[in-house]
Amino acid sequence: MSVPAPVPHLKRSLRRFDIMAMGVAAVISFDVIGQIAAGGGQAVTWIAVLAVTFLLPYALVFAETGAAFPQEGGPYVWVEVAFGRPAAVLTTMFYWVTNPVWLGGSLVFVAAAAWDGFVLRLGSGTVADYAFKLAFIWAAILTAVVSLRRGKWITTAGAGAKVLALSFFTGTAVAYGIQHGFRGLQGAGFSPTGVGFLALVPVLLFAFVGFEAPNAAGDEMLAPQRDVPVAIGVSGTIATCCYLLPVLAILSAAPPGRVTGVGGFMDAARLVFGIYGDGREPVLTFVAVLFVVALLTQGSAWMIVADRMQAMAAADGGFFSRGLGAFHPRLGTPVRMNLLSGVTATVFMAAAMNLAKGDASAVFGVVLTVAITTLLLSYLAVVPSLLALRLRHREVPRPYQVPFGTRGFTVATLLVYCWIVLGSWVALFPGTLERLFGLPYDFRAVWGVSRLSFEAFTLGTVALLLAVAAAGYLTQRRRTRPRNEERATGPAR
Repeated sequence: MSVPAPVPHLKRSLRRFDIMAMGVAAVISFDVIGQIAAGGGQAVTWIAVLAVTFLLPYALVFAETGAAFPQEGGPYVWVEVAFGRPAAVLTTMFYWVTNPVWLGGSLVFVAAAAWDGFVLRLGSGTVADYAFKLAFIWAAILTAVVSLRRGKWITTAGAGAKVLALSFFTGTAVAYGIQHGFRGLQGAGFSPTGVGFLALVPVLLFAFVGFEAPNAAGDEMLAPQRDVPVAIGVSGTIATCCYLLPVLAILSAAPPGRVTGVGGFMDAARLVFGIYGDGREPVLTFVAVLFVVALLTQGSAWMIVADRMQAMAAADGGFFSRGLGAFHPRLGTPVRMNLLSGVTATVFMAAAMNLAKGDASAVFGVVLTVAITTLLLSYLAVVPSLLALRLRHREVPRPYQVPFGTRGFTVATLLVYCWIVLGSWVALFPGTLERLFGLPYDFRAVWGVSRLSFEAFTLGTVALLLAVAAAGYLTQRRRTRPRNEERATGPAR
């Protein structure tokens, strides 16, 4: 078995708690809580279903693989060893680009909406609006540039801010319900439906994936074989609670139809914080600032791991120039890849601002779907690579193993893969399965844009990424071929 060469300048600094905090910071997505709650009571039902049928087997197979293959680059290394460099390069491209797209087109919009509504007026499309979004993007990038020994405390603070804000909100919502009655739950409708299922599946999968992300910094962990399985188990449990309880709280307080994707959490907070009387506005402002900080550190946590994966692909000869894979000798971070992510996020933010002429809700929904699509598409290769590694490299020690051995691992992997395939299709071609099964679906009412605009943005993004990944791989291959031929034939006489 051949794996990419180890990266110099890296220092082992990630303990079990750090890995767990990084997983919580990356996976718990404030921006999708409102989107999930907009699905009504059946969102709670589907969260419970996916927690058992998707998250549990997902955590099991990634915990085993992450402990057995703890090299820097994580999923890039797994796919390369299983299926070769071209597949790994393409997979990593989709995995990596999800994060600047998400940062520049989803997280920044939710953060700006919260800041505009509860802290300081920004307006829409104004100089202040652009300035805030640029500052947000580049603050997230800069926190990924600093050494991981220091940067891990930023992601840990973000994880703490998320759990604190969600716990405070949930507790307040319970108090509000006791005082005013849990009227929202009466009309929430917990019975699952086909329309609700197809609408929620991509968002819920996006919310639950990513616990393997800290493995991208595998060579910076102190004891990955021992710590990764425990960290994935703990962070998965925390994430399930941090989705299920706040969604229930939002539904209990907010009247049906009032929950929106872009403003769901803070709009519900405005309502339930009414129990604090004259203190509501200061508390709302504090929670809004905490909310924005949590979003910022969420973006930086993903930049820390995704940029390392893409840097490993570049250093391994799979993305334009090996220089993009260089790690800073003092900081131990892929600074050039971090900066490339910042530029990509900025470009995508500018494109998203013009997508729906300032309609933040429409922009948010479409761009979030782009991020969901690109991330889920990457798992179409990552998940099978886990099974391939299990079957082809039995000699590799596995400190943790999925129950029932290879059979249990195979069943869990196939179950996860079926969910990923379904989510990828629904995200990329919304409304097609509804039409196939005769379910009602009004595209413009759901997305706020025409199908042509939607598909141009989503399919156009996917096509562009395929072209960039192919160009990056072929460019580097042409550069290295003359050197390889010279080594094979010797110097010319």
